[in-house]
Amino acid sequence: MLKSVIVALAGLGLSAAVSAQTLTEGEDYKRLETPVQTQVDDGRIEVTEVFWFGCPHCYRLQPLVSDWYETLPDDVAVVHMPATMGGAWNIHAGAFYAAQELGIEEELHDDFFDAIHKQDRSLTDTDKLATFFANYGVSEEAAREALDSFGVKSRVNQAHARLRNMRLKGVPALVVDGRYVVTPQSAGSLANMPEIADTLVERVRSADSADDSSGNASSDNDAE
Repeated sequence: MLKSVIVALAGLGLSAAVSAQTLTEGEDYKRLETPVQTQVDDGRIEVTEVFWFGCPHCYRLQPLVSDWYETLPDDVAVVHMPATMGGAWNIHAGAFYAAQELGIEEELHDDFFDAIHKQDRSLTDTDKLATFFANYGVSEEAAREALDSFGVKSRVNQAHARLRNMRLKGVPALVVDGRYVVTPQSAGSLANMPEIADTLVERVRSADSADDSSGNASSDNDAE
């Protein structure tokens, strides 16, 4: 089942220089027919990283996107969204949102990946998750409560609905502004994903600036 869900990597990659002109819709990225509502403040561009802690490709992508995120300006907001495809996927999604609720997700995120891929730990049992969470200054009791909370279960369900709206059947993926989807298959390699997503961010920014200019011009004309 895992092999059928996780996308396979293809090709040797695109050229180093990627511009808005060189990107081809349907090849380098996919445009969603129905955009997904973004979750960030107006005026900011959302980049959603869709992942599963158990996915080896997602694990390999982490240092690449982490470096890219450090370069993003203030008008771009990154949203991490765990994929929910049943079984361990949903358990790990719950762990992600429980860690957020407890205020330890940022500190725990990379370590959770390492525990699975370096230490060969499944982390799909509540007791083991609670013990793992206790390494970050929370009690095992608080961890269990968060993992079993209504709020966390609701957020997992919301993530699942959003995943379906994104038409994703595998991970990892980067979704820009709720409209543009970049995958390893479309990008040609994991390394190309941040580069293509960055170009799409610039495209959204340019389009928004053009819309603002058009709106201001209309207002000036109305005033006359």
